[in-house]
Amino acid sequence: MDDQMKAQELLGQLAGKAVKTMTVWADANQRVLRELVEFSTATAKEGVRLYAELQQGAIEVLRDSQAAAGRWQASWSGSAKDPVHAYQKALMEGVESVEKAFKLLEGHAQALTRSAERFQASAEQAGKGIQETCTAVVTTMKDVYSQN
Repeated sequence: MDDQMKAQELLGQLAGKAVKTMTVWADANQRVLRELVEFSTATAKEGVRLYAELQQGAIEVLRDSQAAAGRWQASWSGSAKDPVHAYQKALMEGVESVEKAFKLLEGHAQALTRSAERFQASAEQAGKGIQETCTAVVTTMKDVYSQN
């Protein structure tokens, strides 16, 4: 009878440890999934923010190009009267267009850099949260299986 009681007690302890183990891992999975969802959400928001910044620059370029086309049409009729002035004006317009293009590229590069920095910060935060969860799981599992 004594052996049967010890076996039941041992079986009860093992069942308790198994339940505790499953509870710990379920909680850990939930925490890791929450971190991954938060990271995915931050990434999606960052992608939308970056797209909006880049799109805004493209719209400005489109407006400028339409305005330049209008100026070219207006100056075309006067170019027969003063071709040197028309050439000089066209050259200045070309230089301004190149300057605007470089400023746009610089703005896009800065937007990409800021976006990458925010993405990196989100990734580091998610990684830290996952690492803390894993550390807590290891500590809890050591406690569970060190008990008699």
